[in-house]
Amino acid sequence: HDFELALIGHTCESVARYVASGEFGLWHETGRINEAAAAGHRDGLGLGEAIGRMIEEESFPHRQTSVLAVGVRLGVPVTVHVAIGQDIVHEHPNFDPAATGATSYADFLIFTSSVARLEGGVFVNAGTAVMGPEVYLKALSMARNVAHQSGQAIRHFTTAVFDLVDLGQEVSQEASKSDPRYYFRPYKTVLVRTVADGGTSYYVQGDHRLTIPALYDQILAKSNR
Repeated sequence: HDFELALIGHTCESVARYVASGEFGLWHETGRINEAAAAGHRDGLGLGEAIGRMIEEESFPHRQTSVLAVGVRLGVPVTVHVAIGQDIVHEHPNFDPAATGATSYADFLIFTSSVARLEGGVFVNAGTAVMGPEVYLKALSMARNVAHQSGQAIRHFTTAVFDLVDLGQEVSQEASKSDPRYYFRPYKTVLVRTVADGGTSYYVQGDHRLTIPALYDQILAKSNR
């Protein structure tokens, strides 16, 4: 969607209509993401940077809305973590699984490098129920392994989950396996398990159109003091 917003200023597709005719996800424009992945693989980039570079270099008309493009402009990593078969661009004949896999793996290492500096920092999981928590969990395990070898630790940091699910009032303890909440990964992984030895966690339930801008406003207010 970041790519589509940068290119045409909006994103819209009727899944129900086009899946019936076998056309869902097969638009030429979004297939160009595969071109970006191939070029990124050739140049040793992560997938996020590769797509952001295309948006920037080709001056997409709405690139000011693109998080990926802003990351390229500011030199801030924006990583993309792919599950093969999950995205519409994987339907296209120009899809190169080797290029996408390599660039997404590069992004995983970039993300892990960032997590390695999480001591005293903040990790926010917003609206991702499976991929986000799982990538974070593996990255944190790798980072802690390296830290342990040098006599250091990554324990004192803050996590937050922004989602719509009603988790109840108590989110600092893991739910039992008979409780459906146990299988909600942001809960047990981000809010409980990874902060159990010194961290702090918060859960913010609500519409992202309200909660994320509110977080942004609070960050700006704090930084301007």
